[in-house]
Amino acid sequence: MALSNSSIAKTYNRLFVELADPRTNDWFLIKSPIPGLTIIGLYLYFTLKWGPRYMADKKPFQLQKTLVVYNFIQVFASCWLFYEVDPRTNDWFLIKSPIPGLTIIGLYLYFTLKWGPRYMADKKPFQLQKTLVVYNFIQVFASCWLFYEGLDAGWLRTYSWKCQPVDSSTTPEAMRIARGVYIYFLAKMSELLDTVFFVIRKKDRQITFLHLYHHTVMPMISWGATKYYPGGHGTLIGVINSFVHIIMYTYYMLAAMGPQYQRFLFWKRYITTLQMLQFCIAFLHSSQLLFYECGYPRWSVVFTLPNSIFFYYLFYDFYYKAYGKPEHRKNKDKKENGSIQNGIANGSIKTEKKDE
Repeated sequence: MALSNSSIAKTYNRLFVELADPRTNDWFLIKSPIPGLTIIGLYLYFTLKWGPRYMADKKPFQLQKTLVVYNFIQVFASCWLFYEVDPRTNDWFLIKSPIPGLTIIGLYLYFTLKWGPRYMADKKPFQLQKTLVVYNFIQVFASCWLFYEGLDAGWLRTYSWKCQPVDSSTTPEAMRIARGVYIYFLAKMSELLDTVFFVIRKKDRQITFLHLYHHTVMPMISWGATKYYPGGHGTLIGVINSFVHIIMYTYYMLAAMGPQYQRFLFWKRYITTLQMLQFCIAFLHSSQLLFYECGYPRWSVVFTLPNSIFFYYLFYDFYYKAYGKPEHRKNKDKKENGSIQNGIANGSIKTEKKDE
């Protein structure tokens, strides 16, 4: 037990004493992790327990003016935080200002949550079989290219798996990485069509919080990476995500091609498992920045680590609700009376997408 306590003490001393910057260590909420963790703990308790219980018998607050001021402050703070842009990528399409990208995302949310369902209310769902095959093929092709570029341009050649700074030069190698990050951003923007297809095919059940959260957050994250840090340590997450998308969009392409391919789609649940695995890898890889210094912004873990945990929880929750425990799933399958899972039910093709 003494050895265990000693190890904990050494780890704590390294993280919060040796690695601390003496210029900022005495600033408010910085010296010890306890105050910040206490705030986060109270936040989670309020969000998951006390808040919903308190509001159960009350009308929701509107807070229109409060939300306008709050979001303005957040935009202002974000602009100040990321003042130093990367001049190599700053003038590329959709990168210089956040307004075009945020406008696209805003219109996407409005279409998904308001206008689209209202427009489709009295109309038959579109089938879009050929469109979906072509769309998913393009996504597979793009993901293959991104996965190859990420490995060949960096992670299998010159990049360090412990800590990798951004090469801000204009060498062909550095520009190749920056271009890959930009194409990844464009790919995330194109994936907004996933939800558009759900709406016009009237697959409203698939438009979950997980789906919308993923499809709105990822374009914003990849935009920030392209504008400020197009390369380095954070790109591994994009490489892993591209590999997952190769598998995922291949599944959806085969599902869209017709019932004759359904016998090849027995591996649907493993896509979600792969998605959860990628967040575990992302968490472990990002956490190395706490122990190694290479010039890549260490503060990025404030975003990447909680986001990895949150995404993992959402996908785990989806997996449990969709498949449950193995014995429960077997009983459910027996009750389907001969209907084929992972794609066909009552003669109709199911090509609903999960996320990520």
